[in-house]
Parts: sequence; structure tokens; C-alpha cells
Amino acid sequence: MTDSILSKAATMEIPINSNGDSRTAEDDGFEQGAQIGGSLDEIVGTLPVTMDLQQVMVSGPNLNETSIVSGGYGGAAEGIIPTSSIKDIRSKSRGITPSHSATSRIANQPGHYPAPSMHHSNSNPSIMSEEATKGVAVEKFDSMKKWSINTYKCTKQMFSERFGRGSKTVDMELEAQIDVLRETKMKYERILRLARELTNHFYNMVQTQQALGDTFADLSQKSPELQDEFGYNAETQRLLCKNGETLLGAINFFVSSINTLVNKTMEDTLMTIKMYENARLEFDAYRADLEELSVGPRDAAAMVRIEIAQQQYQIHKDKYERLHSDVSIKLKFLEENKVKVMHKQLLLFHNAVSAYFAGNQQQLEQTLRQFNVKLKPPGSDKPSWLEEQ
Repeated sequence: MTDSILSKAATMEIPINSNGDSRTAEDDGFEQGAQIGGSLDEIVGTLPVTMDLQQVMVSGPNLNETSIVSGGYGGAAEGIIPTSSIKDIRSKSRGITPSHSATSRIANQPGHYPAPSMHHSNSNPSIMSEEATKGVAVEKFDSMKKWSINTYKCTKQMFSERFGRGSKTVDMELEAQIDVLRETKMKYERILRLARELTNHFYNMVQTQQALGDTFADLSQKSPELQDEFGYNAETQRLLCKNGETLLGAINFFVSSINTLVNKTMEDTLMTIKMYENARLEFDAYRADLEELSVGPRDAAAMVRIEIAQQQYQIHKDKYERLHSDVSIKLKFLEENKVKVMHKQLLLFHNAVSAYFAGNQQQLEQTLRQFNVKLKPPGSDKPSWLEEQ
């Protein structure tokens, strides 16, 4: 009886449930009986005696599982037990849950790709932002470091030159031209200031002449006995006012041209000169630094510093030479432009003033047409009704 039951148990296929667990209620009873050292009769007693052997053989083994064919208990076709069931049984005896074993087998199958870690994907943006922040901080630190070193070297060179301890690169011819330009700019600024004052005073005079002419015209209407005299004076003041407005147009054109020459053309050249002087100071600072390192020791660390100083010296030398050339070219063109502009403006100013005080209205108007000076119509300086809203 016992042998018959054992033969049936050996030929039975142990099914695997949907969770990859081959453990059933019968297996639980079998394992519990084996752990408490129960007898074989007690273990067999837990198996169902009514199980039909024919149903077990019809179901057959799973084609996806590798089977082991047992040659015992009467035949080569008996005792088909899937290897997965055996591995699950061994896993149970070692304390490993069948679900973990099944998960491991699924993960090891070809074509299976593990799901990506959500924690890793969520941490990527924060890591990238931290790296970007560190990169910006390092870049700012390097920029501040270079600026500090450059400022220190230039300050040291400047004090050395003032106290007569350091050498200075000087181009005597260029320095003389720069001094002449600065002196010329100061004189032209004075001309510009005086011309503006003349414009303001002359404008007030023209306004006074216009008011006086209007008053004379009004009195000529109200004083019949002095009508002719008031009328002559009113006509004279109106003519002077008209010629004064024409002269004001010429003076304003003169002031505008001088302002452009002084505050734009000369100022642009002086800005280039300032950049040139800063480049000269940097060049002398790095030249002095290279000379100081060259007379020092010649060990490995010193040679590295000398090589770096040589590179910086070459960079600032190229910058100095480039700006030196730019200043020379701008000074040349500025002188040519200054002569051309002042020749035209001085001729305009002379002809306009001479024609005005000579009372030659036709010559005054011809002078303005000659220099393409366009007069603004009366009241053009006032804002329009739309701008006043």
C-alpha cells in the first residue's frame, strides 16, 4: 500500500501557480511533517489518495520547463518532475521564498530588461543643476582671481613708475601728439562754451527786438501824431529780428558742429588713448614680472612660472602694439577731420556775422544757402498739441 502511494507521488507533476510558486497546501503539509521528523507514513498521509494518475499524465509537464526523467519506480516514462519545482523545494529548505526565486529566474531570462530606477531618474536634474552651479562658481572664481592678480601687478607697476623705481615704455612722438590733442580739446571746449553763451544772449536780444517792434507797431496805431515815427522803428526792429533769427541759425549750426567734433570725435580718440595707456601699463607690469623671474632660481617650479609669465607677456605685448597702431591712425584721421570741419565752420561764422552787422540781408541768406544751413520755422521748438496731451 505504501509503495503504491509513493509510486504515484513520484510520477506526479508539481504544478507552479501564477505567482511562480510551486508550493501548495500538500507541500506545506509535507514540509511541516519533514521538519518535525514525522514518519513516512504521516507524510504520505497528507497527500490525496484519490488523485487520478490518468489526469496527471494527461496534463503533462510544462513545455517551458526543463524536466528530469526519473528511471525509478517502473519505467522510463515515469517520474517526470520539472526542475523548477526542485529548485523551489531547495530554496524553501534554505530559507529563500519561492517568489524571490521566480523573480530571479525571470530577470535572468534573455530579452528581459529591468525597470529603471525611479530614484536615479529623479536625481538626474538635481545632479545636473548642482554641476552647473559649481561650474558657474568656478568660472567666477577664476575670473576674480585673474582680475586680482592683474590689478595687483598694475598697481605695483604704477607706484614703481611714480617713485622712479620702475621702467616705463615711452613713445616720445606719440606722447607729444596725445598732449597736443588734450590741449586742443580744452581750447575747443572753451570755444564751445563761449559760442553757447553768445547764442543765449543773442537769442534774448532777438526776443527783445521782437517785443520792441510789436510795441512800436501798437503805439503807431494809437498815436496818430507819432504814427510815422513809431512805424519806422517798428519796421526796423522787425527787420533786425528777422536777420537775427537767420544769424541764430548759423550760430546754432556752428555750435552743433563744434560739439560733434569735441564731444564725439575727439572723445572717441581719447577713449582709445585711455585703452592704449592701460595696455601700456599692463605690458610694463608683466614685462617687469618676467624680468624679475628671469633673474631668480632655475628649478622646475620656477621654470613653469617663467613659461607662464612669458605667455602673459606676449599676450599683453600684442595688445599694446595693436592699440598703439590704433591710436596713431586715429590721431592722423582726427587731425585731417578737424582741419576740414573747422575751415568750413569758421568761414560760415565769419560771413554770417559780417553780413548781419553790415545789414546785408541778401548776403546773410546766401551764406546759409552756401553751407546748407536750414532754418527752423518759427514755433517749431514748441511741442505739438498732441504732445501736450
